[in-house]
Amino acid sequence: MIPHLMNPQKSLFGCMLFFSRRILDGIILTFVMLTSIGSSSAYPAENQIVMELTRMSLAELMNIEITSVSKKPESLSDAAAAVFVITQEDIRRSGVTNLPDALRMVPGLQVGRQDSNKWGVTSRGFIDRFSNKLLVLIDGRTVYTPLFSGVYWDMQDVMLEDIERIEVIRGPGAALWGANAVNGVINILTKSAKDTQGGLLSTGFGNEDKENMSVRFGGKLGEDTSYRIYGKYFNRDNFVELEGNPGKDDWDAVRSGFRLDSDISESDSLTVQGELYEGAVGSTYIIPYLLSPYSLTIDAEEDFIGANLLTRWSRTYSDSSDVTLQLYYDWFDREFVVFDEERNTFDLDFQHHLRLSDRHDLVWGLGYRFSGDQIGNSYTATFDPTSRNDQLFSAFLTDDITLIDDTLVLTLGSKFEHNDYTGFEIQPNVRLMWTPHERHKIWASVSRAVRTPSRYEHDAQIDMVVLPPGSEDNPLPLPVRMASYGRDSFDSEDLVAYELGYRTLAADWLTLDTALYYNVYDHLLTAEPSENWLYIPEPAPGYFHIPLLGDNKMTGESYGAEVAATCRIREWWNLHMAYTFSRLELHPVHGSRTVVFELYETRNPRHQCSIRSLMNVTKNLELDLWGRYVDAFPKHSFPSYFALDARLGWKPNKNLEFSIGVQNALDNRHLEFEYSLIQTAMMEVERSVYAKITLHF
Repeated sequence: MIPHLMNPQKSLFGCMLFFSRRILDGIILTFVMLTSIGSSSAYPAENQIVMELTRMSLAELMNIEITSVSKKPESLSDAAAAVFVITQEDIRRSGVTNLPDALRMVPGLQVGRQDSNKWGVTSRGFIDRFSNKLLVLIDGRTVYTPLFSGVYWDMQDVMLEDIERIEVIRGPGAALWGANAVNGVINILTKSAKDTQGGLLSTGFGNEDKENMSVRFGGKLGEDTSYRIYGKYFNRDNFVELEGNPGKDDWDAVRSGFRLDSDISESDSLTVQGELYEGAVGSTYIIPYLLSPYSLTIDAEEDFIGANLLTRWSRTYSDSSDVTLQLYYDWFDREFVVFDEERNTFDLDFQHHLRLSDRHDLVWGLGYRFSGDQIGNSYTATFDPTSRNDQLFSAFLTDDITLIDDTLVLTLGSKFEHNDYTGFEIQPNVRLMWTPHERHKIWASVSRAVRTPSRYEHDAQIDMVVLPPGSEDNPLPLPVRMASYGRDSFDSEDLVAYELGYRTLAADWLTLDTALYYNVYDHLLTAEPSENWLYIPEPAPGYFHIPLLGDNKMTGESYGAEVAATCRIREWWNLHMAYTFSRLELHPVHGSRTVVFELYETRNPRHQCSIRSLMNVTKNLELDLWGRYVDAFPKHSFPSYFALDARLGWKPNKNLEFSIGVQNALDNRHLEFEYSLIQTAMMEVERSVYAKITLHF
């Protein structure tokens, strides 16, 4: 337990945490005993939704409604993109306790866990703790930081029981979502308040997830307005170092929030939601140092705190016209050993969906974003200036053109943006959907996307390494300090992507979804060693300093195949299978001397496989198995691994569920991912055993 969270005078959430630890367990046990006596209470609406989902045919599952591909409702089977949907039932039966682990279900995504609280998550290559080519949204709110264009996954959390679905697009989504939606988009959508009426109490415990508690209650404010309020707390244990010693990477957090949904008229609806959160993560940093042994190991406890508020208004004018206006504010303050980041974000988004005729279905929109930060520097990492305000203006337009009724649809669209780093950017997209038969869908697309510079490429100086004197990399008698420097001249990274997909209901018991892609990258980030070495006399006897200057002197190609299949063996037994092949090749352009960022090429496993078996053994008993294989990193010391998760769930009545499970059952521990730009100690992912109780009332 992180001590500061238990002090009400130091923590905004101290009182709530005190309640959750001292009273929540008692409430859960009381309700468990009362509910176990009988099952006469009403079946909660959200349980009914889950039951209906499990009873759907495969054809109905292929037609689940999604919105991320075209920013309007459409069926999954009609989406001309490589899209995968994680449902609430998938999350519940997987036994996962965090968002990154849930994303392991998706073909084409690479998820690597560095320690108890750090992940690398990416789509189609370039994995890093701060993967900068993947856009992540929670209920329409962008959660990446412009500091690195990456995501702090240890800060992103929701009540998993409240997730309706997670829509994952592999491949560019920039024509609708803008810069940074280069290799993919992850859109996490939570349930409407009207679907979470009544109460939910959930508690879990285990050897790694030591405590995991959630409480939520939903009700009505009048006939047309629903609300929910919730609180969540978890405490996760540390992993182990390569030598087997306990790490310093424990993690805990607490959050509380609300959501209100109102049908304020026959044509108008309003959503207001917000949350407050606070937490702490442990880390072991390896910091470059100018004296022997030329690096320092620092155990640190880093705090974060944040809040956000979102409002969304929608009006339906007719069956062919509707508008949406969304406004959100997001604030967080994050501590690192090497720097601190405080950020305020204000975002305004307007969208109009207009069906002009039977042939043209148009969506257009305008957007504005303000992001202001305050950075606390250290000896290892400095940002100049320490405070910066950035603005982003955007517009998009997309048109679905029906060329042949029910057979051929052409989509043309583009995003137009103006940012404070590179100015005006255009990101067009062309998609074609062909339906030769109601069971067969073939789609193709060509897209351009850019990753605009972050504060890091533009304003940062970060110490990378100190090479010891007389070593293999430094034969000189003095140490060599290497530090990266951002530059105003750094340009956007470019991608042109070619995709081809096939989606079919091959039989009433089998669906198949395949995607092929070929990506061409240009102007990729490099760190170019300066020819002007500097001799610095202090500390004695001095050292040589080599600046590594940020530049765009690398090109690359990636290509691969992704396959997802669902097989209904019996009415009570489903298999979900996924396979990914990927290859990434990077090429420094003529005159470049970089080697640092070629490491991305070696972090890209060629093959990944996943198979999930979901069995309803009896009416009240579930047995779920999930096996995953990840290939070895090419030219790297990371071996391949196979992980097996198992879960046994029992529902003695409609409102009560017990489950036990094990994650990584086949080995005691294994490596998945290494440090990135900011070096931390490598940890091994351990076997986890857990138990969970969930009560609806």
